[in-house]
Amino acid sequence: MFKDRTDAGKQLARRLAPYRGQEAIVLALPRGGVVVGYEVAKALELPFDIVVVRKVGYPGDPELALCAVDEKGMLLCDKEASAVDQEWLKKEIELQRQEAMRRIEAYRGKRKPVRVADKIVIVVDDGIATGLTMRLAVRSLAAQHPKKIIVAVPVASGFLRAFTSEGADEVIVLEPPEEFVGAVGAHYKSFEQVEDREVISLLQRNYNE
Repeated sequence: MFKDRTDAGKQLARRLAPYRGQEAIVLALPRGGVVVGYEVAKALELPFDIVVVRKVGYPGDPELALCAVDEKGMLLCDKEASAVDQEWLKKEIELQRQEAMRRIEAYRGKRKPVRVADKIVIVVDDGIATGLTMRLAVRSLAAQHPKKIIVAVPVASGFLRAFTSEGADEVIVLEPPEEFVGAVGAHYKSFEQVEDREVISLLQRNYNE
C-alpha cells in the first residue's frame, strides 16, 4: 500500500537507482503517471517527458480498456473489440486520438520531445490494470530504436509478459502482481484524480531544475 503517487514514485526511484548517471530518460503516461515519473526523474537526475496513449473504454464501462490509441493513430485492441458496434468504435478511437494530441500540446507546450533513440527509456505509470495502454506505449517507443526499454510501475496485474512481447527489456513492479486486488487505486491510501494543471506544473518544474 502506497500513501499516494508521490510516495510510490520515491519508492520506485530507489529500485531504479542503478540508472542514475546513465544515458537514460524517464517517460510517464499522463495523468497519474506523471506524478510518479516526476519523482523518479528528480531522484535519478534524468530528463523527463511524457508518452501519451489514450484508453478506449467499453460502451457503458469506460474504465475497462477495449483499445488503446496514440496521437499518431497507432492502435492496439482487445480481442473483444470485434464484438462491439464498429461505427461507434471508429468514432471513439478518433475521439481519443484527438484527446492524445490535445494533451501533448497542452502538457509539452513548445518544448520538443525528449530523444528516445539509443537511450535507456524508463516508462512509468501509477499502475497497470489491463495493460493495453502500457503495451501500446512500449510498442510505439520500440519503433524509435531505444537502447533499452524498462517498464516501471508501483503495482500491476498479471500482464507482464505482454510488455516484453511488445519490446520491453525489463519490467519492474514494486508490489507482487499476485497481490493485485482488481483496481490500481485500491493500492493507494490517497488516489485523487490528477488534473491537467498539475501535469503541466510538474513537467515545467522538471524542465527548469
